[in-house]
Amino acid sequence: MKRVTFIILGFVFASIAIAQTLASNEKPGNPLREAAFAWVQTSFDFGKIKLNVPVTHEFKFTNSGDAPLVITSVQASCGCTVAEYSKEPIPSGGQGFVKATYNAAKAGVFTKTVTINSNTQDGVVLLTIKGEVTN
Repeated sequence: MKRVTFIILGFVFASIAIAQTLASNEKPGNPLREAAFAWVQTSFDFGKIKLNVPVTHEFKFTNSGDAPLVITSVQASCGCTVAEYSKEPIPSGGQGFVKATYNAAKAGVFTKTVTINSNTQDGVVLLTIKGEVTN
């Protein structure tokens, strides 16, 4: 019976020690490092554009966090849009880009998106391009 009591007390003291260690790591004096996007803009309107003439817009951002920002993937919503982006980690205070090129195959109004996956707290950012294709 004494052996069981010592084992239980050992678990209790170990749990308390672990909880105190975790709590001390979350204090304001010891913040977790994170990357963060600060976008100049997240949507762009091309206005009227010509059919079969590609148009490009470069979305610029700054890493406003205190850890390197890494874009893990960029996906356009359709095959008519191609995206390029900063492939290297962006240091704190550094700048990067995501460039969206749209090639209209038919006339009419369009709205397309580019999805950015990264190591930021939110993880996903949606950029939007729109306009009207004329003949």
